Amino acid sequence: MTDPRPATPGADGDEVRRVVRETNYVTWRRQGGWNPLVVARAKDSTFWDDRGRAYLDFSSQLMATNLGHGNAAVVDAIAAQAHRLAYAAPSFATEARAQLSSALLGVLPKGLNRFFFSTSGTEANEAALKIARVVTGRTKVLSRPRSYHGATAASISVTGDPRRRPVEGLQTVPGTVFAPDCYCYRCPFGLTYPSCNVACAEYVDQQLEREGNVAAMIVEPVVGTNGVIVPVPEYLPRIREITRKHGVLLIADEVMSGWGRVGEWFAVDHWKVEPDILTTAKGITGALIPLGLTATTSAIHDEFRDRYFPHGHTYEAHPLTLAPAVAAIGEYRRLDLLEKSRRDGEYLLQRLREIQGRHPSVGEVRGLGLFAAVELVRDRSSRLAFNTEEDKLAGRPLVAEQVAAAMMKEGVFCVAWVSHLVIAPPLIVTREELDHGLEVLDRALAVADAEVRTGAVA
Repeated sequence: MTDPRPATPGADGDEVRRVVRETNYVTWRRQGGWNPLVVARAKDSTFWDDRGRAYLDFSSQLMATNLGHGNAAVVDAIAAQAHRLAYAAPSFATEARAQLSSALLGVLPKGLNRFFFSTSGTEANEAALKIARVVTGRTKVLSRPRSYHGATAASISVTGDPRRRPVEGLQTVPGTVFAPDCYCYRCPFGLTYPSCNVACAEYVDQQLEREGNVAAMIVEPVVGTNGVIVPVPEYLPRIREITRKHGVLLIADEVMSGWGRVGEWFAVDHWKVEPDILTTAKGITGALIPLGLTATTSAIHDEFRDRYFPHGHTYEAHPLTLAPAVAAIGEYRRLDLLEKSRRDGEYLLQRLREIQGRHPSVGEVRGLGLFAAVELVRDRSSRLAFNTEEDKLAGRPLVAEQVAAAMMKEGVFCVAWVSHLVIAPPLIVTREELDHGLEVLDRALAVADAEVRTGAVA
């Protein structure tokens, strides 16, 4: 499918690409050799390049455009707010601030009723970590090796994935302790569920007892970029019990897993877990405008009634970011997207399992709602991955990226990370679009299957 309309009147795609390449940094990669596609416009589950070629957005860009591209209600809310009040300093109250605060009370887990608004997920986590440390007077934070919590100083410090390593000791904040992941496919203890008795959770009890001085434990309830790892049912409730036992705050990072992505407003709702702090961004506005949220209990907020709150931003509670979030919440409800995510998510996993059966390179498929991963392996019996995190940092060719490139040639965009693909289309995706993306994935996996047969990474 091609877009009959010009990309941007008078725009020269080659010139756009040249200027961007010669003047910009690009995230999380070596800067040499970057040759970006020029994206001209987008609508619903599709975006178009400067030549009018269409691409199915099978990962919601960065697992963010939950409402699809260009949702009219959210766009209209941005425009209306821009005309009415485009900016006010955070010391003022605004109608948009009041409206979103009231709307959040109807969707957040019970007990989370005090809000700090920023402009990204990493900023939301920075606020959460600072609040936890100040309130408890402790310095350590427990995280997990396959986590990603952001790029700024405190958030990258509690990130376990390879993006932490290049700035280790240069930007990181001391005090992070890593607990085992609840990753049954690659259990850190070599055990099998359920006979393992969820050792990964029980080990946290020992860690908190032994470490001391721990302010908080931060978790992605469903791990995002690093594999869409869904915990076993007992895991998060047990972590909640353990953190309460030790007086440690529980921070749920729902930047990716929130806003219907996994079939509930937030992933913790699946297990009826009530964290002390919840952070989110991305889907809160459908990514049409940047907004981050740090939500806490009133008990945490009360700690600052007579104590200086040592945090803030010029763009805190920016009215232009808040009004579209109100509209977005209305759209999630109007379109019944939580139920749709649950329904389509079951279909997605069923189809992915069928695909897995046809491809020796697929070690495991897993997911919850419209959030799934396809993990690629060189050998199913040993679960040996094609590539490592070191390969990613070194800029070596990755098989998962080669599969994603084959999909892109057929007009389907899919995020690849180290040795897996992230399937996370907009929640408004049609069944026909879902089928098309899966058919393209099915064909593209031949690239990885060939590597299984030859045993050599191209």
